[in-house]
Parts: sequence; C-alpha cells; structure tokens
Amino acid sequence: MSAEAVRAALARVQDPEIRRPITELDMVRDVTVAGGVAHVDLRLTIVGCPAADTIERSVREAVASVPGIERLELEIGVMTPAEREALTSRLRGTRASQFGPDSLTKVFAISSGKGGVGKSTLTANLAVSLAARGLRVGLIDADVFGFSIPGILGIAQASPTRVGEMILPPIAHGVKVISIGMFLEGPAAVSWRGPLLHRTMQQFLTDVFFGDLDVLLLDLPPGTGDVAISLGQLLPQAEVLVVTTPQPAAAEVAERSGLVARQTGQSVIGVVENLTGELFGSGGGDALAARLEVPVLARIPTSLAVRVGGDAGAPVVLTHPEDPAAAAIAGLADQLANRARGLAGRALPVQPR
Repeated sequence: MSAEAVRAALARVQDPEIRRPITELDMVRDVTVAGGVAHVDLRLTIVGCPAADTIERSVREAVASVPGIERLELEIGVMTPAEREALTSRLRGTRASQFGPDSLTKVFAISSGKGGVGKSTLTANLAVSLAARGLRVGLIDADVFGFSIPGILGIAQASPTRVGEMILPPIAHGVKVISIGMFLEGPAAVSWRGPLLHRTMQQFLTDVFFGDLDVLLLDLPPGTGDVAISLGQLLPQAEVLVVTTPQPAAAEVAERSGLVARQTGQSVIGVVENLTGELFGSGGGDALAARLEVPVLARIPTSLAVRVGGDAGAPVVLTHPEDPAAAAIAGLADQLANRARGLAGRALPVQPR
C-alpha cells in the first residue's frame, strides 16, 4: 500500500471530454497515504466542469480498488489560470492545425449540389458507424446556415466546454461533434458573409480540440459557396464524396460541387446515391459518377427508419442495423475505414538526386 499504487490506479481514470488520463493532464496535484487513508488533491480544468461528477465517481472507484485503502479523503479544486494555460498549450502543441498536411487523420468531406438530398443524415450515420468500429471519429457540421447535425445525433442542447482558449466538443455515440448551432441560443439564424465564415471554419480546425483522430468528417453546406472554398483552402488533403439522389436534375447540380472541390486541390473519390428507389427516378448516381470519372461508392435506399431516427436523434445504424439503408451506410463506412490516408499535400521523405 503506497501513494504510488494509488497514482497507478488514478492513471486509469480518463477525463471523459479530453479522453486522456487525469494524471497525464496534471489534474492530480497530490497523493498521500497514511494508515489506510488515501488523500487525493484533484484539480478540475474549469469551474463548473460538466464532467465533474463522472470524474469524481471514477476517482473514488479507482482508489477503492487499491488493496489496503480503507477510506478516501478527496479534495476537489480548480486549476489556476497558469496551470490551465500550460495544459492547453501542451494539448494543442505547436501546430497551427490538428489536421495539417502531415496529420495521419483521414479527412472526408461530404458534399452535395443542393439541399434535401439527405447529406447531413448520411454524414451523421456514417460517423456513428465508423465510431462503432472502434475508430476515433470527429465530425464538423460545416453547414453554418442549415446546421442539423446536433439534432440528428440527439445533442441539440449540448454545449462545448471551454478550457481557456481551447474548445472541447461534445461527444455523441462515440463521435466528437462541433457545430455553430452549439453556440447559438434558441431558434437563431446565421446571416454571415465570407470572411466571418472563413474564420469560423478556421476556428473549428484550430481551437476545437479533437485529440488524435482516425477520421474527420465534414458535413459541407450544399452548393459551391464560401464554406466549401474555405475548407478546400484549409484542408486541401481532404477527400470528397459527392451525394446525389437518383434524379438526373439533382445529379447535374451535384456535379458542380465536385468540380469546385477539384479546383481547390481536393480529390473527389466517389459518388453516393442517396434515397435510391422509384420516388426519385433512376440513373443519377451512375451519370454523375461517369461525368466525374469516379465510382459509385454506395446506394442508400429510401428508408422510413432513417427519417424517424434522424428526427429522434437516434441514428439508424445503431437502432436498426438490419435496415437496408443502415446496411448500405455500414458498407460505405467499411470502405472509408479501410481506405489509406491520401498523400495529397504531404511532404514525402525523398529528395531529388
């Protein structure tokens, strides 16, 4: 029985928002043991930390598991501004962006030419499906004017946690999510112009701490406006999936989003035909793929369960995995999970002779 044994037990406790051990985050200021009584001085990152109860419960369980410890005296305080600044600097490192050219994170942008094709619902379910495979997944709702990702994932009332200048995104179904809707009160509308939209996307990529991700998904706004261009400039290594319905008119409009992505240096890797079935005609996905010279990666059939799940904040890939649409999304997730990180924008370890 020793303070070292208690520290070892505390090293298994993770901050649920940052997802790092509390000992690694310097949240455990002091540990002493005397006569079967352990005294732990715990420092939370901020006043009113939303994860405080979870952390306290986990700390008590961890210490109770140490042989010989009969009682815990837990002192809970808050980090000083200097400690908090040191923590955020260490977490963010020296990189201007977590997703720079040398990042190992695979970045997929989900685009469409027009609204109403089910792009956001598809993106949300795709993110959840990837997370269910054990991948570390982040999702940026870049549809600033028509944000809907929080509602689809059931976190419409969630707010990010601020630690100094660093923003910790809420987590839904294993996915770290950020959306402009999380910073607005009530049914507010966003009416911003280009420069502010660009700064917002830049802040999402730099000030929001996602940690180490395997995959980052971007739910782009429909069309070829400022946000799509800004993200093309900020994330030239992103690979783009273009979503269309089978309707030929929708496919013609969707082609433009793929062309703009290529103009910014991004790679279009495939087409997803959503809402496949008789209602929206046929042939749109194949025609779009032929014009962009990429494959059709998936055909997602029209499904009532998808719509119901989106309205309820319960992704269909979790609630009804047997649904044909859920199965098709899972198949698309398999393709993206197994896809190698692209080399676009990365410095290769070779030099000309």
